[in-house]
Amino acid sequence: MSLSSEELERYARHIVLRGLGGPGQQKLKKARVLVIGAGGLGAPLIQYLAAAGVGTIGIADDDEVSLSNLQRQVLHGTPDIGRSKVESARDAVARLNPHVSVALHALRVTPENARELVRAYDFIADGSDNFATRYAVSDACFFERKTLVTAAVGEFDASLTTLKPYLTGANGKPNPTYRCLFPDPPPPGAIPACAEAGIIGALTGIVGAMMALEVIRECAGGFDAHDEGLVGKLLMIDTRAMRFETIRYSWDPDNVLNGVADA
Repeated sequence: MSLSSEELERYARHIVLRGLGGPGQQKLKKARVLVIGAGGLGAPLIQYLAAAGVGTIGIADDDEVSLSNLQRQVLHGTPDIGRSKVESARDAVARLNPHVSVALHALRVTPENARELVRAYDFIADGSDNFATRYAVSDACFFERKTLVTAAVGEFDASLTTLKPYLTGANGKPNPTYRCLFPDPPPPGAIPACAEAGIIGALTGIVGAMMALEVIRECAGGFDAHDEGLVGKLLMIDTRAMRFETIRYSWDPDNVLNGVADA
C-alpha cells in the first residue's frame, strides 16, 4: 500500500525513524484497530493512532459527552456536550488526519456481541472503565486470536499490558491470557467508579499515549529484533511516587480459557 506525497510529508518523522521507516508506516496504513471506549484512555489513544496514520480506527462506545468528561477526555470539547462520543471522536479524527477512516460502533460491548465486533479488526485496544467489558473483550480476543492492548486507571495509579495468548512464548508455553493475570472480576462495589473516587486527568493522557505506543509497535511488527513490548509484562504506574514498575506474569494452567486443570 503506497503512501501519497502528502502522507510522505505528514509521516516524515516516522519514515526517517530507524525501526519504523517506510515499511512500518505502510503497515500502519493497512492496519485496522478497534478502540473500546472513547473516554479518558480512548481520547488520547485515538488521537495518537490517527496522527500516526493507522488506516482504519473503529470506535466502540455507547455514551454521550458530558461536562464532567472534559477534565480528562481531551478528544472532546465544550461544544460536543450531549453528542455521541463516537461521533465527536470521528469529527476530531477528521480534523487531525483525513487519511484515516473511522468506523463507528455506538454500542456497549457485551459477551454477546464482542466476538463479532473484534473479528473485523487486526488489533484491539481496550480503554473501557469497567470489568464486565474488560472480560468480554479479552475473552473475545482470545477466541478470535486478536492482539489486545488493555489498560486500567485508578485515582492516581494505572496498569497496562499486551496480550497474545494465541501464540507460544519463548518458554514453550502459551502466552498468558487476561484471566491468567486476573482470574475473576472483583465483587460488585469493591472498586469505586470514577464518579465516586475521582481521577487525576493527566494520568489518562499518559496511559492512553502508552497504549497507542503499544498498538503502533504491534502494527509495525516491533521496532527492532530485540523488541519485547508488554506481552507477559504488567506495567504499573503510581503517580504519587512517580514510580513506574514492570512485573512479569505467565500462563496459568488453571485459567478457564486454555488451562489444563480439567484436561
